[in-house]
Amino acid sequence: MGAGYLIVQVDVKDAEVYETYKAGTPAVIAKYDGEFIVRGGQFEAVEGEPPAGRVVVVKFPTYKRALEFYRSDDYKELLAMRLSAADSRGIIIEGVD
Repeated sequence: MGAGYLIVQVDVKDAEVYETYKAGTPAVIAKYDGEFIVRGGQFEAVEGEPPAGRVVVVKFPTYKRALEFYRSDDYKELLAMRLSAADSRGIIIEGVD
């Protein structure tokens, strides 16, 4: 089974709440063996419409582990915080490694 990737496009509406969310996520992601691959940063849309705001990619050792993280009680409060502070779109996808 390949690695699992959480890919989220985030258009922040409340920067203060979002900063609190950002501060809380690294420990929870690490608990589920995840690591940030992309966390904002410069980008150029080369096909189609560019994402609104920022893009975040988190790698987990497996697809199953990525789902466990996203659905966990550990992440529930942080997720609610992000959803209240930003418009976002996210997927979890299995890699080919």
